[in-house]
Amino acid sequence: MTAVRSRRIALLAAILLSQGLALVAAGQPGDAASNAGEVSIYSHRHYQSDDLLYDRFRELTGIRVNVVQGNLDELIARLQREGSASPADLLFTVDAGRLVRAKELGLLQPVASAPLRGAVPGHLRDPDGYWYGLTRRARVIVYHRDRVDPSELSTYEALTEARWRGRVLIRSSSNIYNQSLLASIIASDGATAARNWAAGMVANMARTPSGGDTDQIKAVAAGEGDVAVVNTYYFGRLQASDEAADRQVVESIGVFFPNQQRRGTHVNVSGGGVTATAKNLQNAIALLEFLVSVEAQGVYAGANHEYPVNPEVDAESVLAGWGSFRADDLGLHQLGERNAAAVRIFDEVDWR
Repeated sequence: MTAVRSRRIALLAAILLSQGLALVAAGQPGDAASNAGEVSIYSHRHYQSDDLLYDRFRELTGIRVNVVQGNLDELIARLQREGSASPADLLFTVDAGRLVRAKELGLLQPVASAPLRGAVPGHLRDPDGYWYGLTRRARVIVYHRDRVDPSELSTYEALTEARWRGRVLIRSSSNIYNQSLLASIIASDGATAARNWAAGMVANMARTPSGGDTDQIKAVAAGEGDVAVVNTYYFGRLQASDEAADRQVVESIGVFFPNQQRRGTHVNVSGGGVTATAKNLQNAIALLEFLVSVEAQGVYAGANHEYPVNPEVDAESVLAGWGSFRADDLGLHQLGERNAAAVRIFDEVDWR
């Protein structure tokens, strides 16, 4: 880790410590004597800020946090293989579509929690309490300032117009973020409109999809295309990077929030739910409640350039610098429910 990032994490830790001491004094989320024990997480997330928050949760409650990391397919296979013997109390992953998948496989259980429902808006959590969003990320259009006037941009759908032929960069259809974006279009405008959009995007691609969102941003900077569709936290990481080369990549690139006149910019979450076989149920719920608190949400935002789910917490300075935007308030459970239809459409239009 670079020195600048180390200082940033240290500052966040100091802030969390001061806020955490106030929580202990107030008896929230509970004293260590009454909540001692452990809680185990299978996590698709892999950020140092998460470890910092788990450490603070233990200091506040006495509950030890055990973490097993992996990609979601590995973690789901492990949960299925372990069955009722699984030590996992919580499953954390990115994208609501994956959370819906875990629910549909019977790997999660519903949780009724007033703090969770109070801190996480309804569209950012499962209607029945099976999972809750922990952080938000918006899927935006980034553009090269020298080759695109932002007045030319408006919606995701407008990227299918003839003037964008050979100018659009976006990752492959196997990516869950694109699957969820297409699922949101299905939910908003129907399958026919969604298919037309996907076909139009394929026609306007600057190249065969390759790499992740950071690669799309770098390709815009390198002149391989003029616009790209990416998640905000990838851009935020480059802009706030300790590496001059990363910051230079985005110096000539702007961020545009599409679909502001109607449904709003597509947003998604990273989130988590309590496993169906949780052995430490109350500890798992307590950790979820802590992670959506004002204090923890501030750490998520400051360290990872993710938007908070808790409306009481502001975006950190890099994201705030791009301005406010209208976010789509579609219930994110619909992304998972329409995932199969989205994948089918991608196959039909040969989006590789």
